Amino acid sequence: MKPLHSAPVTQPREHAPDRSPASPDPGGAKRHPLVAFGAWLLPALLAVVVILPLRSAVADWNDVPSGSMWPTILEGDRIFVDKLAYGLRVPFTTLWLQQWDEPTRGDIITFASPKDGIRLVKRVIAIPGDRIAMRDNELILNGEPLRYDDVDEAGSRPAPDGRALRMLVATEDLPGNAHDVAFTPGLIGLDSFAELVVPEDSYFFLGDNRDQSFDSRFIGFAARDEIYGRATHVALSVDPERSYRPRFERWFTPLH
Repeated sequence: MKPLHSAPVTQPREHAPDRSPASPDPGGAKRHPLVAFGAWLLPALLAVVVILPLRSAVADWNDVPSGSMWPTILEGDRIFVDKLAYGLRVPFTTLWLQQWDEPTRGDIITFASPKDGIRLVKRVIAIPGDRIAMRDNELILNGEPLRYDDVDEAGSRPAPDGRALRMLVATEDLPGNAHDVAFTPGLIGLDSFAELVVPEDSYFFLGDNRDQSFDSRFIGFAARDEIYGRATHVALSVDPERSYRPRFERWFTPLH
């Protein structure tokens, strides 16, 4: 008998190395400059599309470069403006979609100046139909003189011509909204005027810094449709006289 031979064992062959061209490393690929530009441009455009209408119709924040509302608002304050306080507008227009409130005496408002359209921030003193007059820096509203309490020295502040002038601060008892106002003895200003009647859909406004404010005494009434909103808080504040150092004690404080 012939010896039985085991069947030859076939050894598994090793896989031949893959000689196909190496695929590019996606992590190391360089993108075309236009692709990189578009990657951040689209989010930026989306942010603009969302933020600008919100600032136009819902809420805004404005820098205050002057001292016309001192001591309530200081130079370097950034104030929060509630543009829904009186109603809802079509963004970027003065057209009302819905109105639900009116400015009241004592409200601090932002609006377009009746003289040149520049944005101003002032305090509403008289509303449509009110009779308003001033005698020696004291207001007379609807025939009744306002009361001024707690008159006190407030140091000195620079006048427009650079002089350091003594300041007085008092509490003006405007009906429904007592607030501080400032006077500058020795500074010539319009501290008296005859009685005026506020027209329909208009408002008489003054700065709290009475002798250093360009307001209704000089440029007339604010029209209802030109009011942007009500300033409610100091959002942020920096001191321009101290290298714009933050005044943290004023951040997020309400305006009265």
